Amino acid sequence: MMYPFMTLNDGTELAHSEAYMDDESKDESIGMLTHQLADESETASLLTQRIENTVRYIRELFREDSGGHDAEHSLRVYRNALRIAEREPSCDWEIVALAALLHDADDHKLFSNRNNANARAFLEQNDVPPERIERICEVINSVSFSRNKGKRPGSAEAAIVQDADRLDAMGAVGIARTFAYGGEHGRPLEESVQHFHEKLLLLKDLMNTETGKNLAQKRYAFLETFLEEYREEMDEPDRGRVFKYGTLCDR
Repeated sequence: MMYPFMTLNDGTELAHSEAYMDDESKDESIGMLTHQLADESETASLLTQRIENTVRYIRELFREDSGGHDAEHSLRVYRNALRIAEREPSCDWEIVALAALLHDADDHKLFSNRNNANARAFLEQNDVPPERIERICEVINSVSFSRNKGKRPGSAEAAIVQDADRLDAMGAVGIARTFAYGGEHGRPLEESVQHFHEKLLLLKDLMNTETGKNLAQKRYAFLETFLEEYREEMDEPDRGRVFKYGTLCDR
């Protein structure tokens, strides 16, 4: 997929070309997500290196997660954010990219950190200027569904990343993540299904960008189809009965 040019905060045009890493890296995901500036300037090299470093960092940070908040989730959010950013020419692409990749780095469900400690430490180590670190953290802090109820994102970048994350909570992937998280935390099926009504089914009407709203339609429809089939299978006449000595009996 090719993305059009966008403008960074310094006025440099960013070409979203699907570049590749050298053979030594051998990391297809990093290569696919590496983006170069058209003029191959120093800014281009720095941005490319930051993104590559961020992908490596989240792979290490989430290497043991099996509950739907793994590195692959963050990479999907990153890709969703790029698709949305394509239609939001006024956004700062670097802020969107780094916030999307790092949006779970200090998630309260996963870490006991405060003040975006993981994200800040990583960004500082990668020489991101302090004022941009603040902007990235502001975007990250706008993503959580539970902590931002009734609030609207305060910037175009925050709206994009929030939509990108919410898209990954919908559709087939959203369903898979819900049950993965439920299984990891010992939840019965019905408790995981209840999460659909508490969050997943609400997201379609909470999207911020037009692109996000459009992408959410299909994923919302799949959620409804899944729930209809789930209820049909769970409500079969023989539910709650067991075979005993070759005959169906009440439990």
